[in-house]
Amino acid sequence: MKRIDRSNKVRKFHQAQWNESIIFELSRKGERGILVPKAVKEVEEKTGKLEDLIPDRMQRKTPPALPEISQPRVLRHYTRISQETLGADVNIEIGQGTCTVKYSPKINDQLARLPEMTELHPRQDPETVQGILQIMHETDLYMREISGMDRFTFQPSGGSQAIMVMAALARAYHEANGEGQERNEVITTIYSHPSDAAAPAVVGYNIIYLQPDEDGYPDFDALKAVVGPKTAAFIVANPEDTGVYNSRVKEFTDLVHQHGGLCGYDQANANGLLGVTRAKEAGFDMCFFNLHKTFSTPHGCGGPAVGATGVVEKLVPYLPAPLIDFDGKSYFLNYDFADPDHSIGKVRLFNGVAPVVLKAYAWIRSLGAEGLYEVAKVAVLNNNYLFRKLMALDCVDAPYTKGKQRVEQVRYTLAKLYEDTGITTGDIQRRMMDFGMHYWTSHHPYYVPEPMTLEPTETPSKEDLDEYIETLKHIFNEAYTNPEIIKTAPHNSVCHQIDESDMDDPEKWAVSWRVYLRKTQ
Repeated sequence: MKRIDRSNKVRKFHQAQWNESIIFELSRKGERGILVPKAVKEVEEKTGKLEDLIPDRMQRKTPPALPEISQPRVLRHYTRISQETLGADVNIEIGQGTCTVKYSPKINDQLARLPEMTELHPRQDPETVQGILQIMHETDLYMREISGMDRFTFQPSGGSQAIMVMAALARAYHEANGEGQERNEVITTIYSHPSDAAAPAVVGYNIIYLQPDEDGYPDFDALKAVVGPKTAAFIVANPEDTGVYNSRVKEFTDLVHQHGGLCGYDQANANGLLGVTRAKEAGFDMCFFNLHKTFSTPHGCGGPAVGATGVVEKLVPYLPAPLIDFDGKSYFLNYDFADPDHSIGKVRLFNGVAPVVLKAYAWIRSLGAEGLYEVAKVAVLNNNYLFRKLMALDCVDAPYTKGKQRVEQVRYTLAKLYEDTGITTGDIQRRMMDFGMHYWTSHHPYYVPEPMTLEPTETPSKEDLDEYIETLKHIFNEAYTNPEIIKTAPHNSVCHQIDESDMDDPEKWAVSWRVYLRKTQ
């Protein structure tokens, strides 16, 4: 028998494609997946009728508008949808590696599904949930050690909300010091995450952007020109999304402190810094980690997530309550630390997504301090291997810091490819789907022309990286030799090209079935 030749790194791929309806459209009145039997006479005599056991104010006046559908059709529906999904368990995840997600050990998912976790309720008596309180408290201690901060809250449900919390903490701190009205500006950089501007703006701050200098670093002279008595906070990612790390960051935080402002660290890009640098030594008063990114808990398309937010001692009284403490005998919910007049209050109803904290705890415990450091080293190694290979291609470039390595991601530019062929980075993104791969362009607006942002993390092997590189090279070659196949892509994916002209019109959005019916009927 002839051996199959699998030497070609460009993998043949074709995804299942179903013309699948929305589950509400599959609904048929009277169809059931299960018939719940009525209580037998003896039970009803002892307990009474169900409607008599539930207060009238808690009883629905009309049945919930749920789809009515049989078990086999439910199974087919969700199995088909699963076949139309790409993710870290199916494809090599290098575009936005931590964001969409790097590998998350399956045993941690199993831990989160144990009945001891799934049957918990956040309103239980703390004495009955000592296990998860201990895990959350110890995760707080690990976060403190990793960052140098003094306390952490797990209430924020993701990075953007964590940034909003940092902005709210700055406001509460300055109001307590009598400067709340005067300090109405937050400084950030154009290559930090857009939420570093958007979230403080939601809190009510005016946003000042720092442009990069010729090497791509935040411009220190520009900071000196804008920092002053109006500065409430400086909130920045480091490394920024270009992959460039600002080694002078302590000079920036010192200058802001000299003018009375606070400094918040967006650590969404911390995957290459574990065990290398800490927020404390960089002069930050606040920071956050995305547990659903850096600490390997599945992102889940924007949630469930935790933006673990840490602060130095002087900001602890303004954190959302409760925090979890240990008195030597038991773990308890501590409400007494907060400043009753200036605390920012709760930012979500309970104390964060407990299963996410559990998964992060398990990941940290399994790796230990040396393992976390190894994660950072391998992530940086993978990123710079990818960087060297791609920079050897004529159509790929990376602005700034010429000749220097990046940290855990790079924002490349395909400007030359576009000039030569008319193929955009968005075209490349759609064509990559035909090979079962994810590819990310950039946040908007595109400050880097025709951007391609890749973040391999520590997950992929050299063979995985080579497959991704060869697939990109194959598509780049197509751009020069057969551009039409790229322009009309994707061909092998479930997706198709869509008209994006309506995307910015809220009147044409339908975020739920009920809204869809209201707008179309």
